[in-house]
Amino acid sequence: MKAVICRSPGDLVVEDRLAPGTPPPGWALVAVSHVGICGTDYHIFEGKHPFLAYPRIMGHEVSGTVIEAGEGVDLPVGEPVIINPYLACGKCSACRLGKPNCCVRIEVLGVHRDGAMCERILVPAQNLYPANGLSLADAAAVEFLAIGAHAVRRSLADPGARTLVIGAGPIGLGTALFARIAGLDVTLLDMSAERLGFAASELGFATLDASRQPATDLVREATNGEGFDAVFDATGNTQSVQSAFAHVAHGGTLVLVSVVKDDIVFSDPEFHKREMTLIGSRNALRVDFDHVAASIRDGAVPLAKLVTHRTTLGDTPRDLARWAHEKSGLIKAVIQVG
Repeated sequence: MKAVICRSPGDLVVEDRLAPGTPPPGWALVAVSHVGICGTDYHIFEGKHPFLAYPRIMGHEVSGTVIEAGEGVDLPVGEPVIINPYLACGKCSACRLGKPNCCVRIEVLGVHRDGAMCERILVPAQNLYPANGLSLADAAAVEFLAIGAHAVRRSLADPGARTLVIGAGPIGLGTALFARIAGLDVTLLDMSAERLGFAASELGFATLDASRQPATDLVREATNGEGFDAVFDATGNTQSVQSAFAHVAHGGTLVLVSVVKDDIVFSDPEFHKREMTLIGSRNALRVDFDHVAASIRDGAVPLAKLVTHRTTLGDTPRDLARWAHEKSGLIKAVIQVG
């Protein structure tokens, strides 16, 4: 089969790889249809991922079709599926609590093990969700949107809550969309006028441009000095995360959607004075995938606006390398494989 291999940072090629064989019990063989390109993929290509062993087949935002089922798998051949790329052990404390998204020994396709920028892939059947009427192109967008949907669900914010999403990249936009679907009153904050312009004109969000004025001043003016009831940071920027504490209203919640490598430092007196809730949000659960898929089917997610770039498996080395640096106009890129 054809596969896109990142042999080392900056070295991305299409190679012939041995196709997976017959699936073992509980697994299925899937013909890959579409793969979304994530920020993680760009980081892997650029050598910025701290825990990755090369060479690696990237790709974890995936749709496909079942072409062979292992023993005990009840998915029929030909079933269009959404792939949940988080492979959990099923035995650790998190898994026993029904939280495989933060499994102690989690393996993410395309990160800890080879992913789906290839023609075929073996996947545990429990990680395959029927597309139920979604096109395979749309089904490949479910995973990245589920990250934001999970974060919103984790926040427990009430409808009408004044909500700030920091970061207008794909994950931030997904978070903002599902916050709005949940009935929250959403504002987006970013340093990029281009991305904020897209969020305002194409998606209808209120925005705050932190490239023109300090974020603390913007938040104070937007909330009459009270802060936001719910704040989501989706920037992956340490300074932004640390500054986000000051944007939260008394009694409010801060949800860390993105991950940074550094220690986070905040004022404990301020944290306690506000009786803030601090929440980490990692990956997503089946309920989040189902919610996203239903929202796409209902027309609540403008995927046609979010997917701005497309390519093929053969052109991925050229295009991914270019898009890693040319970000203008880029929201989400998708590879058509099948």
